Amino acid sequence: MTSSFPALDIRAPHGAGPQAVLLDMDGTLVDTEGFWWDAEVEVFGALGHVLGEEHRDIVVGGPMTRSAGYLIEVTGADITLDAVRDLLNAAFLRRLERGVPLMPGARDLLTELAARSVPAALVSASHRTVIDRMLRSLGAHHFAATVAGDELERTKPHPDPYLAAAARLGADPARCVAVEDTPTGVASAEAAGCRVIAVPSVAPIGPAPGRTVVGSLEEIDMALLRTVATAPVPRRVTGPAGAPAVP
Repeated sequence: MTSSFPALDIRAPHGAGPQAVLLDMDGTLVDTEGFWWDAEVEVFGALGHVLGEEHRDIVVGGPMTRSAGYLIEVTGADITLDAVRDLLNAAFLRRLERGVPLMPGARDLLTELAARSVPAALVSASHRTVIDRMLRSLGAHHFAATVAGDELERTKPHPDPYLAAAARLGADPARCVAVEDTPTGVASAEAAGCRVIAVPSVAPIGPAPGRTVVGSLEEIDMALLRTVATAPVPRRVTGPAGAPAVP
């Protein structure tokens, strides 16, 4: 599956609800954040290094390059970034062969979006090979567009992935609702101007103006999406390189 889609013609009346819903993958729709950590522990263990739990919150939800680079730095592992990324992707894909557990409420949310003709996009820091494998479980037909972390020069926490997803759907980011589970993902979506529903997984996410925090996807329905979509979004502060301030 490719990530190139023609822009859709979305003409929902203003205030009727979100033009589109933009969804993170790992830890949001699929219960795989633990898979990534297990893969990292396995790969660095084979290199002779033990990863402590104190590193887990730092790498969770981050792009592969940042997470792998950080782990190389703190362990001093004698391996290149490209090599460790290949090993991590391979270890993660092996775990997917055992089955991909969906998060509670994921299937119902995707089904409701389709039934209400609300376009959905998958926006992930994972690589294209991982996303395409995951779509077998999620159902590729649920998504009008997908954005992978290795397809952009900058991925989360920069706004680029969510801006790209909205553009591919022909939607205004300010009228999109993003659903995320990590502070890194939330920062990316908010920097893009999206309204955000946070469903914290491994790392906690605090409340903030314009952000809705829920305990599970099971709490997200069209009524909540409409409420979030019509709420004002405060201006976000970004750093000098365009990266948002992570809460």
